[in-house]
Amino acid sequence: MPSTGKGKGWPVNLYDIETDVIGIPYNFGQPKGGVEHGPKRMREAGIIDQLTQLKFPINDKNDLTFEEFLDDPTFGNIKKPKSVGRANRKISDAVSSSLRAGHQCLTLGGDHSLAIGSIHGHAQVQPDLGVIWIDAHADINPPLLSPSGNAHGMPLAFLVRELEDQIPKNVPEFDWIQPCISLKDLSYIALRDLDYAEKEIIEEYDVKAFTMDDVTEFGIAKITQMAIDTVSAGDSNRPLHLSFDIDALDSTIAPSTGTPVIGGIDLREGIHIVRTVAATGRLTVMDLVEVNPELGSAADQSNTLRAACELVGAWFGKRSRHLLTHSHAIAKP
Repeated sequence: MPSTGKGKGWPVNLYDIETDVIGIPYNFGQPKGGVEHGPKRMREAGIIDQLTQLKFPINDKNDLTFEEFLDDPTFGNIKKPKSVGRANRKISDAVSSSLRAGHQCLTLGGDHSLAIGSIHGHAQVQPDLGVIWIDAHADINPPLLSPSGNAHGMPLAFLVRELEDQIPKNVPEFDWIQPCISLKDLSYIALRDLDYAEKEIIEEYDVKAFTMDDVTEFGIAKITQMAIDTVSAGDSNRPLHLSFDIDALDSTIAPSTGTPVIGGIDLREGIHIVRTVAATGRLTVMDLVEVNPELGSAADQSNTLRAACELVGAWFGKRSRHLLTHSHAIAKP
């Protein structure tokens, strides 16, 4: 008898839900070249093919195109504000368009400042969303307190209501952005490299932030469930947004990324996080960011791309006995 594609522990039929894959070849939020080639190289590594081979309904929407402003001076300590702001408006529109069509959405980056657009676009369609941020870094620096001025360390500051008064006024190409989540709607996993302002925000607002020390003490299964429970806020129907920076993985596993940090989660733990969030049946948008296929050796690049494929595959139950393929049938003698 054919499988429904649902399976024990998987409350939705993923064969009945179309998933749009949006490539975001975008590097305006940080200075290292190469991350804009992440979407292309991940496709070449089979990140989409692995899903279509399992007969999931995948729509590859190809890559968005972006305009980089040649005249784009730093404003309010935000580097390349025009390029970042204009690009994220386009990202927001693309994500919201997918969701309005009744589809799920996977974004392939690109640096992590693309989450300004992906979360904003998600919130336009499902405003009561919860965000689970998997990253070595908190990425919530208010611009004027950012040590670097790079937007990939700021995306959440533009999105959370509690920090609205810390965003400079009249930032070029940012007039469309309105805060759309609260800090209580956010949970972190795998933190281990925080700036001073980020520590202050996490402490002051009691943000649910799980560091690698917490992962060691409690284990990834308990940490992941606590993060889900936090952003669900007692609502078993609340849509979830999973924003996964490849640098959450230990730098020995995924070295080809712009800001690698030792002591991260292993690939098995990363897969568990994605699979557990997906198994709620409420994962609507996933970002996979900061894969830079031009950094490191050929082996480093291959290992990082392979890890990225496994993380996306986990959303669809790859390597899980709980999700059989669409065409599965027990052979008869």
